[in-house]
Amino acid sequence: MARFNEILSLRDQAALRDNWLKQRLETLIPELLAREDMDMWIVICREYNEDPALMSLLPAASMSARRRTILLFARAADSVERLTLSRYGYEGFYEAVWDPDEEEQAACLARLVRERDPKRIGVNFSRDFAFGDGVSHNEFQWLQEALGEAYAARVVSAEKLCVGWLERRLPEEITAYPRLVKTGHQIIAQAFSNAVIHPGITSTDDVVWWMRQTMQEAGLYAWFQPSIDIQARGKEFQMMNEQCAIIQPGDLLHCDIGFHYLGLATDQQQHAYVLRPGESDAPAGLRAALLDGNRLQDIHLAEMQVGRSGNEVLRASLAKGRAEGIRPQIYTHPLGYHGHGAGPVVGLWDRQDGVPAIGDYPLHDDTVWSIELNVTRSVPEWDGQDLRIMLEEDAALSGGRARWLDGRQETLYLIG
Repeated sequence: MARFNEILSLRDQAALRDNWLKQRLETLIPELLAREDMDMWIVICREYNEDPALMSLLPAASMSARRRTILLFARAADSVERLTLSRYGYEGFYEAVWDPDEEEQAACLARLVRERDPKRIGVNFSRDFAFGDGVSHNEFQWLQEALGEAYAARVVSAEKLCVGWLERRLPEEITAYPRLVKTGHQIIAQAFSNAVIHPGITSTDDVVWWMRQTMQEAGLYAWFQPSIDIQARGKEFQMMNEQCAIIQPGDLLHCDIGFHYLGLATDQQQHAYVLRPGESDAPAGLRAALLDGNRLQDIHLAEMQVGRSGNEVLRASLAKGRAEGIRPQIYTHPLGYHGHGAGPVVGLWDRQDGVPAIGDYPLHDDTVWSIELNVTRSVPEWDGQDLRIMLEEDAALSGGRARWLDGRQETLYLIG
């Protein structure tokens, strides 16, 4: 197996993640409840039908909800109670407040709510944000019946509370992120080398499964199937493993990989060129296209400003790119507990005019992003054929400024 950055043992990973969780619960929850003017937040779901936010709220050793799991956050004047109505409890993270031998779960919840008399009760349902829409139909009905008519009338959507919780990163998490991203770069560098690719023999599928197996053996967990695709002179472009092909001299390769480690996700795309006999570098047209991609990255990163909406960033970045003669597309998304994470999207590949609702949400500080885009350029060496450079690199937006977590690709990998 290729050697990458040292991967912590599962036990050490769990200890680190639990330390982060305690800090997040103590610092972010009070801030977000106040920001969204919520007196109470109830997260409720059943085993194997988990709310998207639930696992990020539980200690690392928790593998799922257990039976019906309820977390209740109640805001007081200068603190937030963290309670759980769970048969098994989460000692050190939440106070267990339900004794199944003494009281029905619904009656316990109703009593706790009555005693605290919240004016606004946040529950995870949302039309626009999947991450804020975690309560199932049955659980919502159960909750309403448990609360009774008076308190059920005080229930409001906790969509932005969910998004805020999931998108926000601690300084310690941002400090850890470059290590994850560097590991991804190391895997790509190994995949795009003569150690893995033998032109005329190796297929795109061979490289895909090498990447997947390498991540698995290293203790990293792919959150999507990696992909390798090929562009070449006279070849019809095929994306996303649509066609398994033998890699040949003259091919421009593109990869897309992402994994989870320490509960956090990465997402990266880079390119390699397979040298023809007698070549020592990629054709100038390919190198110029990569420079276009780098320039669009620069423009886009500069437009990633706190308080602007995803759609505002998209429009400004595309306009500036086009003004410089670049043919751009941008489809940037947040990273965090999920690969396509909570927060605003900055374009979709098929929505370059903006994305309603989730594109109107503002960028916040202390967030992590997958800066994903492509540029198209005609290549003289390929008889004027269009080439697409697709880049994806991970960045942090902190201190009001977006910056790369582990650099970016500025030269093509060369194979052969």
